[in-house]
Amino acid sequence: MKIDRLISKLKGDSNYKIESEYSNVELMKVIYYRFFQVVRGTFSKLLFIKTNGLFFKGRNVKIRQSQLITAGKNLILGDNVFLDALSVNGIKFGNNVSIERNSIIVCTGVIAKKGIGVIIGNNTGINANAFIGGQGGVYIGNHVIIGPGVMIFSENHKFEGSGFLNQQGETRIGVHINDNCWIGSGSKILDGVCLGSRTVVAAGAVVTKSFDGNCLIGGVPAKILKKI
Repeated sequence: MKIDRLISKLKGDSNYKIESEYSNVELMKVIYYRFFQVVRGTFSKLLFIKTNGLFFKGRNVKIRQSQLITAGKNLILGDNVFLDALSVNGIKFGNNVSIERNSIIVCTGVIAKKGIGVIIGNNTGINANAFIGGQGGVYIGNHVIIGPGVMIFSENHKFEGSGFLNQQGETRIGVHINDNCWIGSGSKILDGVCLGSRTVVAAGAVVTKSFDGNCLIGGVPAKILKKI
């Protein structure tokens, strides 16, 4: 199939293969949608986005502080994605990163304290309605799957003093998700968490501490369910 070879070349993956059967009408509609994403992305590249390859930009994508965003090849931003890169390090995307519709990446919460930023590695996919807060720094490695509705927080609020809660300041440690992890739908990852390679997070889990990897974790708070 010719489209196999085209996608394989774009991704730089010689093993890429479409495993399902599609009608010509279905394929033409996919190509039509991607074509207009590329057109929108090309105009954005000419104006403000620095990428090393194709940029597939959906409808109603909002980007703030675009001068702080860099990307490798084949960045895909679905409809209604919102990016605010204001931070020390900005937002850095690797090759073949996709962020699906209605997802949000924000790197600074309040102007009084600039955030650190977000790094997302190669071949990582973030599904719809995800939220990533990069105030304390978020690193997501290569070949990571992030399900719909996942939330990642890299900042926490202090609350033990006697004053107003919004005046007690924040703590920032950062979140580090290593290569080859799968973060299930609706999971929440809190500040200070480091997930080792091949960590699978069950849907709906609340991850409050770090795990070494090669494990399935789940629950509230998350704990090891089994080694993998």
